[in-house]
Amino acid sequence: MISNQILQNIIDGLKNITRVEFCIMDVDGKEVASTADMGASVSAVAEFAASVADSQEIQGCQFFKIFDDQVLEYVMVAAGAGEDSYMIGKLAAFQIQNLVIAYKERLDKDNFVKNLLLDNLLLVDIYSRSKKLHIQTDVPRAVLIVESPGGRDSNVLELARTYFGGNSKDFVTEVDENNVIIVKELPETDMAREMDKTAKQIWSFLKKEGIQDSRIAYGTVIQEIKEVSRSYKEARMALDVGKIFFDEREIIAYGELGIGRLIYQLPLPLCKMFIREIFGGKSPDEFDEETLGTIYKFFENSLNVSETSRQLFIHRNTLVYRLDKLQKGTGLDLRVFEDAITFKIALMVVKYMKYMETTDF
Repeated sequence: MISNQILQNIIDGLKNITRVEFCIMDVDGKEVASTADMGASVSAVAEFAASVADSQEIQGCQFFKIFDDQVLEYVMVAAGAGEDSYMIGKLAAFQIQNLVIAYKERLDKDNFVKNLLLDNLLLVDIYSRSKKLHIQTDVPRAVLIVESPGGRDSNVLELARTYFGGNSKDFVTEVDENNVIIVKELPETDMAREMDKTAKQIWSFLKKEGIQDSRIAYGTVIQEIKEVSRSYKEARMALDVGKIFFDEREIIAYGELGIGRLIYQLPLPLCKMFIREIFGGKSPDEFDEETLGTIYKFFENSLNVSETSRQLFIHRNTLVYRLDKLQKGTGLDLRVFEDAITFKIALMVVKYMKYMETTDF
């Protein structure tokens, strides 16, 4: 339902334009919004509400009915401007009537999209409600999730709706207080490129509006509206996995998660068993800073000894000595591809375990 504050803003604006006083009441005669005390009695409102007339002059004021899907929602009273009060009141009632319908349609769509994201609808309901709400079912779409540290207090939902404006093809909603969800309709070509472009534009817009630490994740493109929930689940996973393995990135796509996506789905007992079997009682991230820096740089350079030593500003033999020392301590020679893969996965598993231990699920 449209809020009382919005109704108040509307009649305040109408009064400033027309110099007519307005009062909106519910069917029980309780004041909802008003520009002045009309002196309209509860009995007069109740009597008019019970009548078959859509408008009527009572006690020198013009009374109008405002319906919501053929159900009487409000009674509006207009006074002033002499003979023009009826025409002005009629126009005002028409305006508010259309606004009530528009807000109800938006709420209906918002509720539908929320249930679609959460997979709360039967297949037959998805298509029947899509048809009723005039939503196309067979166009490419993808889901983006925008997370900001301030959650609902950061006003991201309103900013996102402002960014997309009145575009009826895209949906902006939220299913919890921390994240804003956008269901984006895409062109038939360059869909992945369009998603990346959209995510970057939203992030830049939010930053310009003062939201400095937002993160955006998005799922894969789907072709049917029934698959929207899958893209949403992918976006949620991308958001979590991105925090663990790509914490330096503000934007992450589900398709970019790589092996991190697999590790994220491993049970913690299995992860602990893996680390224990490979390193005994030691964790691979407990090495000194110099050793860890060497390991990461070695991986970054695709196990290339010469390039790694050059970037670390050390002699090649020094790097070889460090790798030999690491091999003695762990039994893994990072110059051997299989051992390097094992060590790399172990580092990622430890990161995942630490994240899960510090996150309240």
